[in-house]
Amino acid sequence: MSSIILVLIMVSIDTYVFMAMRTLLMNLSPKWKALIFTLYWLASSIVIFSIVFYSRIPWEKFMEARSYYLTFAFGLFFAKALIVLFLLADDGRRAVVWVYEKFRSAPAVAAAVDGNRETEGISRSQFLMKTGFLIGGTMLGTLLYGLSNKYNYHVRKIRLTFNNLPAAFKGFRIVQISDVHSGSFTDKAAVQKGIDLIKSQKPDLILFTGDLVNDKADEMNDYLTVFNQLQAPMGVYSTLGNHDYGDYYPWPDYDADRQSKMKVANLERLKAMHGEMGWRLLMNEHTVLEKGGDKIALLGVENWSANPRFPRKGDLAAAYAGSESVPFKILLSHDPTHWDSQVRTEYRDIDLMLAGHTHGMQFGVEIPFFKWSPAQYIYKQWAGLYQDGKQRLYVNRGFGFLGYPGRVGILPEITVIELV
Repeated sequence: MSSIILVLIMVSIDTYVFMAMRTLLMNLSPKWKALIFTLYWLASSIVIFSIVFYSRIPWEKFMEARSYYLTFAFGLFFAKALIVLFLLADDGRRAVVWVYEKFRSAPAVAAAVDGNRETEGISRSQFLMKTGFLIGGTMLGTLLYGLSNKYNYHVRKIRLTFNNLPAAFKGFRIVQISDVHSGSFTDKAAVQKGIDLIKSQKPDLILFTGDLVNDKADEMNDYLTVFNQLQAPMGVYSTLGNHDYGDYYPWPDYDADRQSKMKVANLERLKAMHGEMGWRLLMNEHTVLEKGGDKIALLGVENWSANPRFPRKGDLAAAYAGSESVPFKILLSHDPTHWDSQVRTEYRDIDLMLAGHTHGMQFGVEIPFFKWSPAQYIYKQWAGLYQDGKQRLYVNRGFGFLGYPGRVGILPEITVIELV
């Protein structure tokens, strides 16, 4: 039933947009109109057909094709939705004018509803329709262009000043990566370039803040020999993200209570992989790093989210216990909502929290003095650096990608943090 309703909505939108397109292209040659109209309905039919038979398509065998298909399908739908907004605005405008003029004179009615009449070169109807198609087409084109950015790794360097930083750690360089989502990768050589870029930063410490896979540990099988190349003098440390628990995969042995031995085994295998790569997985615990006689504490918790949709397995109290006397503390916690909900309010001596999770929605605009993404309507802290008093939070934009196999404006990130 839901598929039928969705198909009816899409057919209605397709028809509405087509009528406007036909008006805009009325002066085009019959040959070009036939070609454009055929392509339009062919693309629409493919999307609608795939919706009807979506559940019957063995997508697990065509995961890369599925990602590109979803990009095209959703991009096309949103482009048309934007066009419809402008068309509705135009039809609404004309309806209001028509009703208003109805009580004045018949000639005025004819003038008001004539959408093709030229007024100072272009009618309001023509302007709104062309603007709608321009914006809708730009949206689709932008999403398609973003496919080329999924491995376009961007190094962001920041210097953070802390008055209580131990002297031996002045100039200490940390590389943070997050949200690898290895199940989305299809180009091992491109990922290797990202790893080489990390190595070239020559960090003292490498930190990973969760979501190594999309669902299953075996997604990392082909990439263990890539990520195990990450090494640093003070080590590589990691924690878990919401996707690492396998909660989003339909394990075949689920019982009535949503318990699965396969899921448990999958998580244990994933934990073991961290060790095989030489990463120290911090599971609600801390470790003390020493340099030149000075110490800093590195805390790591399992996923902890203020959003009930995501796991809350982290135990910061357990990770914090025993670190009270260490003068400087860094926390690895995958979800940035943890900062406002607990870290900033209950653990004021945690100096720096590193998170990921949001990906910056893989879509947005970041230019000097202006930063925007749909992520900001979901997360208060969604990308980059945030501060409250002496405490800092840094939200990494993610190394990999999920769902949409691309990035628009929000590039995959390698963060280099220098402590001073």
